[in-house]
Amino acid sequence: MYSPATSSPGSSPRNSVPSTPGTELGTLFDDVSLHALDDEYILVTGGLGFIGSHTSLELLKAGYNIIIVDDFSNSFDNVFSKILTLASRHFDNHGGHCPKAELHNANYRDESAMRALFDSHCNSSVLGKGGRSNITGVIHFAAFKAVEGSIREPLKYYQNNVNGLVDLLALLDEYGIKSFIFSSSAVVYGTLAESNGNLREEHVVHQEESYEESDGTFRHSQPGSTGITNPYGRTKFFGEAILSDLAISDPSWSIAGLRYFNPIGCDPSGLLGEDPKGIPSNLLPVVVKVLTGQYDGLSVFGGDWETPDGTAIRDFIHVTDLARGHIAALAAIRARRICGEYRTFNLGTGAGYSVLDVVAAMEAASQREVPRTIVAKRDGDVKSSVASADRARHELGWQAERSLAQACRDVWNFLEIRGEREKALMC
Repeated sequence: MYSPATSSPGSSPRNSVPSTPGTELGTLFDDVSLHALDDEYILVTGGLGFIGSHTSLELLKAGYNIIIVDDFSNSFDNVFSKILTLASRHFDNHGGHCPKAELHNANYRDESAMRALFDSHCNSSVLGKGGRSNITGVIHFAAFKAVEGSIREPLKYYQNNVNGLVDLLALLDEYGIKSFIFSSSAVVYGTLAESNGNLREEHVVHQEESYEESDGTFRHSQPGSTGITNPYGRTKFFGEAILSDLAISDPSWSIAGLRYFNPIGCDPSGLLGEDPKGIPSNLLPVVVKVLTGQYDGLSVFGGDWETPDGTAIRDFIHVTDLARGHIAALAAIRARRICGEYRTFNLGTGAGYSVLDVVAAMEAASQREVPRTIVAKRDGDVKSSVASADRARHELGWQAERSLAQACRDVWNFLEIRGEREKALMC
């Protein structure tokens, strides 16, 4: 199905671009011209999902025209209007004009739909005769992402996350669109966290690499990963390997792989939030269902991990910080700081919190108790996963700024806007 919808005419002057948190505008863009990008677009696959919608909003706020491709398999069509509302509100408050946005209701694996989209954004029907696409970059979110789901249905995950990626890259190559940001995950580190502490990008590489530890020790990394515990994680590792091979074979590609840790929270407005279809697998949406009376209690998977309170530890990052990490990576690609290579970046806070820490923070934000029960560990889970975020800070000028407490307050505000906070208070 191919159903485009357009919005907000006009585009934002480039000089209205806000800097990434902790980064001055001049540092973020270096010597890149800050001219208006009136005729250029960034394609966002899966742009109405949790992370995709927040990134789409931040792209508009940063002055980029966007094209969202989403088949609504794990999102809702009204998210698009919410993105536009928040983007317009931003420019009303800060000046400038909202960039252009398009929504295409299509599966990114639908070749005919994608060709129609690319043809509509090319100034010639025959690229070999001087045609050029005005799509200058792609941020790819359209992947299945549930660990448990991947164990039950591995072929579904390999078909969409790996086969689909290869087909998309071939199509982009045909249309000369060679700036690409890949939505990867900390799951590629497998069980390495249990022996390496905070995880560095050099711990999992696709080409031989030498690096220096903080104590001055030099180490050498061989391609590969250790202890990936589920098919979802393997699809992300394979995706990264494919992108690395592509960048080596053709240096005209510029590719960033962003390894997410655990996104939580939502836009402070309360209009955008994590609202998955079906049964949620992430911690905070489950806590929300407990608070709103949809679930009787929270099942905590494992109470005997070798951690201070016995529950698993993760690096929880506010989704707005995560979204702005994509803006920083895109700016680095445009500035040619990522050029002719595949470069990975951890997007995390560098601090670990346990499951019970998160529950306590949500209880503090809501002033409600979250009933919970310790149950058996899930297949595919690991004890700890915490980022070293130094590379992103040094090379992208990006760092996470929002706290766990703020993320929980924003989720509580999201519930209030949706009218579900009252349900929680009556439970």
